[in-house]
Amino acid sequence: MLSVEKALKIIVEQTPDPTIIEAHVNSSLVGSVIAEDVYAREAVPAYRASIVDGYAVITSPPQADTQGYIKGKFPVASVSHAQAASMPPPLNPGEIARITTGAPLPENANAVVMVEDTTLISTTPDGKEEAVVEILTGEIKPGENVREPGSDVALGSKILHKGDLITAVGGEIGLLASTGTRTIKVYKKPCVGVLSTGDELVDHDGPVSLCGGQIRDSNRPSLISCLTAWGFPAVDLGIAKDTPGNLEQCLRDALRGTPNSPGVDIVITTGGVSMGELDLLKPTVERQLGGTIHFGRVSMKPGKPTTFATVPFKPAISSTDSTAQQERETKLIFSLPGNPASALVTLNLFVLPSLHKATGLGISSQQRAFQPRLGLPLVTVTLKQNIPRDPKRTEYHRAIVTSSNADGHLFAASTGLGGSGVGAGQRSSRVGSLAGANALLVLEPGKDVAEMGKKVQALLMGMVVPE
Repeated sequence: MLSVEKALKIIVEQTPDPTIIEAHVNSSLVGSVIAEDVYAREAVPAYRASIVDGYAVITSPPQADTQGYIKGKFPVASVSHAQAASMPPPLNPGEIARITTGAPLPENANAVVMVEDTTLISTTPDGKEEAVVEILTGEIKPGENVREPGSDVALGSKILHKGDLITAVGGEIGLLASTGTRTIKVYKKPCVGVLSTGDELVDHDGPVSLCGGQIRDSNRPSLISCLTAWGFPAVDLGIAKDTPGNLEQCLRDALRGTPNSPGVDIVITTGGVSMGELDLLKPTVERQLGGTIHFGRVSMKPGKPTTFATVPFKPAISSTDSTAQQERETKLIFSLPGNPASALVTLNLFVLPSLHKATGLGISSQQRAFQPRLGLPLVTVTLKQNIPRDPKRTEYHRAIVTSSNADGHLFAASTGLGGSGVGAGQRSSRVGSLAGANALLVLEPGKDVAEMGKKVQALLMGMVVPE
């Protein structure tokens, strides 16, 4: 059996390098990695803009006998709003202009007096506009409360780097949008197909009651929901029967695709990989599909029967697309155990790093001072209880990680150590052990227990819960 580390090394080595595509700048870019340095197409701001609400004025540098703009009462010539599409007219000597935050200054104005430093003297006859305003401060210098063109982002400056991740925080999308960037080159996200196998399986939302040895398929909806939450396109491939012909056809159709629907890049199957069942998968992948099985057993708990294979496939070509790529592409097959907990654990542990590499997350960015980790984030936590260890295999124990409100330290509690309730126990068939779990504790093998108060490593699957 391979170690988890060796299995991950093989997966990353066999995962194809990312493909570059051109994409529109919109919310669908979240989770994408930028494939080229990006330069500002427009300056931000594009004009001289006010930083505050107030009055645009013409002032001069302070002299020995003055501090800048002289206090006094001034007629209000115009109003400049941030939403206006036109520039305000120039000021005549002795005039000021009402201005809102972000609005353009009149072309000959060079400073803005904050509204807090003024008082209203009179309004227009209809009472809708200010007519005369008194400026109460004399300490106004040229450039005060003014954003110069390009002061935030200069025209042609590098705004994002190759290898940068476009996050859900919105900063990268906002920066691209503010500089007039309509499209950028990113690494294409791989499309993942999810296939369940087994004669005993029925759709989870089937209308009829179970009979005989039937089991509702919980793996497909749970794995697809996980993939979707990560931001990867996922395709439901249905249920394959336990026959070589049906399994082969399902895999072949998914990988090759049709002229109108491209094949998936990665297929995830669940079930059919335990000892004896592998006799169905192995010949299908190696003989019928011409693929290579790189490993079929991993020293871990749960998930020992996890299998990983690569298959060369020529995509289906549309008759109207004369330029379509003809070379064979390397497609990946992850065959995960059928037990629900095992399937979700191995999805997080093995499939996610492959998806990250295929998306370009392994590409270094000049902006980052660190190399991004492929897969789940790794943190150190303190155990809140004793947890038995497996004597021979590293266990990926489902747990809830919380953060202390007092000092921010992370603590972990098991989602189940025994009993018969929902979530009780960590057996691989207990899907309830993942309900509420946000982490996998990495428990090294041993004949004793991992003691309460001991620090262990944890792989975060979700948000840390505050205590």
